[in-house]
Amino acid sequence: MSLFGSKKNRSLSVRVSTFDSELEFKLEPRASGQDLFDLVCRTIGLRESWYFGLQYVDTRSNVSWLKMEKRVRDQRVELHAGNNNVYVFSFYAKFFPENVSEELIQEITQHLFFLQVKQSILSMDIYCRPEASVLLASYAVHVQYGPYDYETYKDGMLAGGELLPKGVTDQYQMTPEMWEERIKTWYMDHEPMTRDEVEMEYLKIAQDLDMYGVNYFPITNKNKTKLWLGVTSVGLNIYDERDKLTPKTTFQWNEIRHVSFDDKKFTIRLVDAKVSNFIFYSQDLHINKMILDLCKGNHDLYMRRRKPDTMEIQQMKAQAKEEKQRRQIERKKFIREKKLREKAEHERYELEKSMEHLQNEMRMASDALRRSEETKELYFEKSRVNEEQMQLTECKANHFKTEMDRLRERQMKIEREKHELEKKIRDADFYVHQLTVENDKREAETEKLRKELICAKMAEREATARLLNFLNSGRKSSTDSLLTAASSVSHVANTAAISTPSLLTTSSSTNDIETAGGAELTGNYLAQGDNSSGISDDFEPKEFILTDNEMEQITNEMERNHLEYLRSSKKQVQNQLQVLRSEIAPHKIEENQSSFDILSEAQIKAGENKYSTLKKLKSGSTKARVAFFEEL
Repeated sequence: MSLFGSKKNRSLSVRVSTFDSELEFKLEPRASGQDLFDLVCRTIGLRESWYFGLQYVDTRSNVSWLKMEKRVRDQRVELHAGNNNVYVFSFYAKFFPENVSEELIQEITQHLFFLQVKQSILSMDIYCRPEASVLLASYAVHVQYGPYDYETYKDGMLAGGELLPKGVTDQYQMTPEMWEERIKTWYMDHEPMTRDEVEMEYLKIAQDLDMYGVNYFPITNKNKTKLWLGVTSVGLNIYDERDKLTPKTTFQWNEIRHVSFDDKKFTIRLVDAKVSNFIFYSQDLHINKMILDLCKGNHDLYMRRRKPDTMEIQQMKAQAKEEKQRRQIERKKFIREKKLREKAEHERYELEKSMEHLQNEMRMASDALRRSEETKELYFEKSRVNEEQMQLTECKANHFKTEMDRLRERQMKIEREKHELEKKIRDADFYVHQLTVENDKREAETEKLRKELICAKMAEREATARLLNFLNSGRKSSTDSLLTAASSVSHVANTAAISTPSLLTTSSSTNDIETAGGAELTGNYLAQGDNSSGISDDFEPKEFILTDNEMEQITNEMERNHLEYLRSSKKQVQNQLQVLRSEIAPHKIEENQSSFDILSEAQIKAGENKYSTLKKLKSGSTKARVAFFEEL
């Protein structure tokens, strides 16, 4: 049957969106859902089609999966009138593998799972811890840009893309540059890998997330307690209404025998006949249909994994193995060529570096030669200047010698004058001493004459008195006595007048000698000081090639190192996540934490994870788990 409409029949316009492309088809009206699904798988080259389905929004705005056995036009697909009544579908993974590294075979399958899981994490449909989000973002960057290359990487290159969930960036007070720096740190640590290997590493980390591969549906038990039913690849999980991370109880597919529903009542019969049926209630019939569809598909895949591979799977694995071996050979060849190219580039770089070094040495030698010439000329000039300075110095020395001789003679003359002056001073002192003694004698004589003058005056008064008396007695005798007394008085007065001027003259001469001597001494010392100031102070003292066997050994060693890296990577990743968690913890804004963040922190403190929780829940009997569910 042809899938494409003829000119006579009215064809169906179909648009199918995948995460990396949009496909448009024209189908004939009788085309079934399986026909469309097979057409999409052939177009994108997908053979592991059992994981995928076509999702659409029906006329009641409910999300539904396209039924394979029914015609496309008979399924209540909401048509887009603005697009000429186009049937719009989304090609999504409907079922998830238990272990991505063991079950996913084709690269296209890995790529589609990678794109869907990445989108679910970024849109926060799958909760991811902040530190794990950074690690997964580094792998997403590796897928987009290839292995880290310090030559092509530029700061800010990652800022344009959506790499982290909004809930993570809002929870921490960190700039985009700070997030980019932490993503870059992980990106640099990744080993060089192909795109499919990086996507597989991404999926291996993502499958450990609590909400990975879980389809949640609101249900209630017989006590009308609101719960969440989680349909997974390994069974059914029951969650509390406020906690989608940690299941309350679980039932694996190998414990379930039959699944059915009646209106809103859903009944699950268990393999153990002694255990009562597991019953819950959903909101409407549409949810029950989706639950039943997912339960059936997951149960079939669960049982199929535990059976020997079919011929188709074996063929696909063989082809994938051959393709992987071919790519490994090409990768080895690429690595060998890359090493040879790197070696050639290294040798070229070394030669360029050596040539540049030689050029620098030549330039330095030329500069050194030029500097030596300049130095030589400078030395000649300095030698000439030194000779002139030596001549000038000799002239100054001769001048200084002459000046010193003159000063020495002047000093001797000053010494002689000094001795003469000292002698004159001694003579003047002696003469002053004699004058002082003589002055004392004359003062004594003056005192004596003063006394005699007084006595003479007294005698004169007495003579006057006698003269008066004599006048009274007789005139003649009085005249003779008066003449005699006057003669005596005149003699005494003349003697005193002569003695007094001599004394005054002597004192005046003494003062003149002292003044003249002091002036001469002072003048000599001043002359000596003026001559001493004439001394001059102008004198100036004067930086190989590898063989194929060796290359094969290197390649084998790289493969062994890669296997060892894979074995130790999980533990190393956990340690690195712990370090990153502690690094970004100071920037956390507690008020912006979501309920998932709080629940995840409680899980970390309790030391629990997805697998330890499921293992603990499965340890109890089926009967006890059913009873526990009914009592919730």
